[in-house]
Amino acid sequence: MRAKILIVEDEREMAELIRMYLEREGAEITVCETGEEALDILSGNRTFDIMILDINLPGMDGFELLGSIRRNSNLKTSQLPVMIVSAREADEDIIMGLGIGADEFIVKPFSPRVLVARVRALLRRIGDMKVSGDRDVISIGPFSLDLDAYTLKKGGERIPLSVKEFEVLRHLVENRGKACTPNEIYSSVWKNAYGDLTAVAVYIQRLRKKIEDNPSEPVYIRTIHGKGYLFSTGNGM
Repeated sequence: MRAKILIVEDEREMAELIRMYLEREGAEITVCETGEEALDILSGNRTFDIMILDINLPGMDGFELLGSIRRNSNLKTSQLPVMIVSAREADEDIIMGLGIGADEFIVKPFSPRVLVARVRALLRRIGDMKVSGDRDVISIGPFSLDLDAYTLKKGGERIPLSVKEFEVLRHLVENRGKACTPNEIYSSVWKNAYGDLTAVAVYIQRLRKKIEDNPSEPVYIRTIHGKGYLFSTGNGM
């Protein structure tokens, strides 16, 4: 693994554990304990391939640091791929992290081997982007779904989604023009043929609140009575 990685983590034992596993793979690691220190490093001449970021930092927290990086177009690292590693697992935190511009969100505790695999996958994705200049993106109507980064844009504006919300929407979009039953959606997204199908309805309502102009009269995610849900751009597509 030939990569320069910046770890922003105030728990020294956790930082050293991540460093140890990634250095074993050949990565060059820099560790800092605060957001302010990370911002100073990124404002200098040093460049990195990935930043691994904790949210709960003293002073400037991880969200503030990530937002500052993404907003500052003068920083040559403003597009630096960021992997959040945090003990905070609420949907709201994951939505916020991905909405601000994180590329990955891993919840503690985690297997170091899984972290290494995620880092490798992110590096591969970055490499593919550099070679081809393209991402795996579905564009339909006003929507653009980035299947690599799990992000959604509507009319160019980013709409933060949780991973499950994105996967439900992705299933509907990839099967556009066809009514998908709750069973089909549950099996595809939750990878289980049997379960609480009310989860599907809950996530459909969440998506409608985020992407519809009027969630009570949905245009994009329509209910086909007796069949399921159908994705439409509202113009027959």
